[in-house]
Amino acid sequence: MNTNELAAALKKERLATYVRLRGGFPVPLAGAVYWLVMAGLGFVLPMQSWFMAALFGTGAIFPLALLLAKFFKNNFMKDKQALSSLLIPAFISMLLFWPMLVAAVQIAPELAILILAIGLSIHWPVIGWMYGRTALFSAHSIIRALMVFSIWTTMPEARMTLLPLSVSLIYFATVLAILIDSGRLARAAQSN
Repeated sequence: MNTNELAAALKKERLATYVRLRGGFPVPLAGAVYWLVMAGLGFVLPMQSWFMAALFGTGAIFPLALLLAKFFKNNFMKDKQALSSLLIPAFISMLLFWPMLVAAVQIAPELAILILAIGLSIHWPVIGWMYGRTALFSAHSIIRALMVFSIWTTMPEARMTLLPLSVSLIYFATVLAILIDSGRLARAAQSN
């Protein structure tokens, strides 16, 4: 098999995984719920309490994704794919934002919101590449970074409310885009 054949076979496998798992939509759906809850808590909690809830709440995202996967019968954890080993480096690179987050909390706690909102999306372009949908998944990260930076810099009073709400809405829009796109690809594959 030459390089072009290998690249074509790998692309076919990536897209097949994307279609089979519907883009792993339970994971971003869990992220949408997490950020929606954080937006609600932003109206009732002081900054320090909000941040602690946000920090420890991140640990609930993956278990919630597993629950949603079970509900939607989308068992992404048991799916075998050729690129599964790429997940660990993708998550390691994403988790490297945590030292910046901890440092920010000690010096400028309000900066932690921005770091958390952007940092939790650093792995999205890699996940998108794994699914053969780099543009879609990268768009999520780029739009999210631009939106939260804009809110953080221009509306400081909305950092614990509108900022997490915007992340939640971006997640919901991304889930919808993933479902539409993966459904379109599934229909195209069935008609061939």
